[in-house]
Amino acid sequence: LGMGNIMAVVALNKENFKDTIVNNPFVIVDFWAPWCEPCVSFTPVFEAAAAANPDILFGMVDTEASPEIAEYFEVSKIPGILIIREQAGIHAQQGEIGAPALDKLIEWAREFDMKQVREYYAEQDAKK
Repeated sequence: LGMGNIMAVVALNKENFKDTIVNNPFVIVDFWAPWCEPCVSFTPVFEAAAAANPDILFGMVDTEASPEIAEYFEVSKIPGILIIREQAGIHAQQGEIGAPALDKLIEWAREFDMKQVREYYAEQDAKK
């Protein structure tokens, strides 16, 4: 068994969510629920993206099991995608998207200029 068989997607819940975003500079979260058909059909797309982008942590939040996380990020529609870089949510996408759109989103997130985010955090730290 090669490393390639390891499940690329992490199940996130309130126990491991904070540690995951603190310890990984780049996280993409898929909000889903077992009863949501578009969510279930999106899972293989999300898993394929995870396999194609091994440097990014891909996580899934079952909104039924962990409603607190969805509420915190104000995810009202699923499937929902949340992109977090350096603990900052830089993009939230709600509703169904296909593989090409997800790829574009990942590309955009990779190129996202984190300078503004870092400056904002630096200002916040200075105020403490």
